[in-house]
Amino acid sequence: MTNLHFPKDFWWGAAASGPQTEGRMADDGKGDSIWDYWYATEPERFYQKRGPKDTVQLLQRYPEDVALMKEIGFNSFRTSIQWSRLLPEGRGAVNQQAVAFYREYFATLIDHGIEPFINLYHFDMPMALQKEGGWLNRETVTAFADYAALCFELFGDQVRHWFTQNEPIVPVEMGYLYQQHYPAEINLAHAVQVGYHEALASALAIQRFRQSQQPGEIGIILNLTPTYPKDPNDEKDGQAAQMADAFFNRSFLDPAVKGTFPEELIAVLNELAIMPETRAEDLQIIKENTVDLLGVNYYQPRRVQQKRSAKTADTPMPEDYFDVYDWPEKKINPHRGWEIYERGIYDTLINLRDNYGNIPCYISENGMGVEDETRFIDASGQIQDEYRITFIKDHLRYVHQAIQEGSQCRGYHMWTCMDNWSWLNEFKNRYGFIAVDLATQKRTIKKSGEWFHEVILQNGFVD
Repeated sequence: MTNLHFPKDFWWGAAASGPQTEGRMADDGKGDSIWDYWYATEPERFYQKRGPKDTVQLLQRYPEDVALMKEIGFNSFRTSIQWSRLLPEGRGAVNQQAVAFYREYFATLIDHGIEPFINLYHFDMPMALQKEGGWLNRETVTAFADYAALCFELFGDQVRHWFTQNEPIVPVEMGYLYQQHYPAEINLAHAVQVGYHEALASALAIQRFRQSQQPGEIGIILNLTPTYPKDPNDEKDGQAAQMADAFFNRSFLDPAVKGTFPEELIAVLNELAIMPETRAEDLQIIKENTVDLLGVNYYQPRRVQQKRSAKTADTPMPEDYFDVYDWPEKKINPHRGWEIYERGIYDTLINLRDNYGNIPCYISENGMGVEDETRFIDASGQIQDEYRITFIKDHLRYVHQAIQEGSQCRGYHMWTCMDNWSWLNEFKNRYGFIAVDLATQKRTIKKSGEWFHEVILQNGFVD
């Protein structure tokens, strides 16, 4: 048995987002986001037709929820400000009810000894801006920088850890390639422009943060999915893995940390004649405004091999440069359909150590979604989620190893604090330390939450 201790002042907690937790009230002043609009117009797309209005009603129940976070022992918690709550039209008039809510929410966290980690964008474009093109429109980049500066002004006395965006590759993939987020297009040229504008918007927000001379640090949260070739010794498999990595990881990791874009990606976009529209000053802005801190979301690996199947006929796609490889030895979470590969979290941290200047980072999401967890309720009414304890422990073991080998990993936040609404899947899979009964909104700490409490008390665990 080994006692795994983590560094002093390690960040222990969980992550969530505004649109997945807050809900809406009739008179709360919030404007529509793309999710509110999409649900209102096409509710059949959403699992069991449950939309973002109710979620878990954090808007009204945050004092109770923060108290439960304290009971588990969190010293930090990451959530997001909803752009469309603060600025109902995406720009212009400020919703003062939103200002009051967020200040009270952040103050409650701080009063309970929980450091707020605040993200500015979690897939929730204000619909007023989407009607103008959303991330396709250069004006949205300016609007985002202005929104960020407003947040720094309004909440900078409470927040010391800021993040510009969560998983910016997701609006690219899901909104413009794979039809899982609004506007549900299949258009690589649009995807490229959206990604470029997101990267530029992040850099501009960082620039505005530094101009504000606020204390603290600012970063970005990326879902880094390590890419493994089928045969590491096969040159073509290796090239396929490199291209997949350029599309889905380095497209945001490189500009965020190094201030540049991957050369392989630029070459492909030139070849396809779909380079994004730019301005002369953009690349210098991106170069000069890299992150202080990187949030790393890790769920699963990506396994690829050289391209053997036919390319897509209608429109170019990233998959024209690799084929997915189904590793026969994989472990699968049968509920989510994702591979469980704990070593991937170690490989990701070591990659940052070796190839990205060992930038300070933390695990900003890692978690296991399970369907119908009520199957695991015991006589006391508690969910006995031993599978989640095993999942977290197996990943923390590799996080600890990476730290021992020099990674500047400063914390671990699980996705998520309590079961929350999850886009088109709504509540199909549950991820939380805290169970939520949707009929009554009753909260109950799961066994994993009690276990995590002990981990935090000991700043580690016995392996």
